Amino acid sequence: MNRFTRLDLKTRILARINYSMVIFAAIIIFFIVAITRFSGDRAANQKEILTDALNRDIVHCYSIEGMYPPSLEYIEEHYGLSYDHERFIIDYESIASNLMPNVTVIEKEPEE
Repeated sequence: MNRFTRLDLKTRILARINYSMVIFAAIIIFFIVAITRFSGDRAANQKEILTDALNRDIVHCYSIEGMYPPSLEYIEEHYGLSYDHERFIIDYESIASNLMPNVTVIEKEPEE
């Protein structure tokens, strides 16, 4: 084939469709990678948000009632703390009513 030979219409259309399919597949792969990366960042951020909310509720309780909350259930019942019990474990250790409790938030490993 030389430069003076014209490709028939069917061949030209197929060539353009192939380029379009490659570009479309690249865009789809880009979006899948971006969504996967975004959801990973979001999961790490949820633990930090839960820890901040828990500490804020503990300090809020102390400022209103003059004592730290005696248990995690007390915070959930009186201050509206809610979290995913299937995903997070909260270790709440109350020492005394006038000492800030030790709080540890642990993210469970996802089951496969």
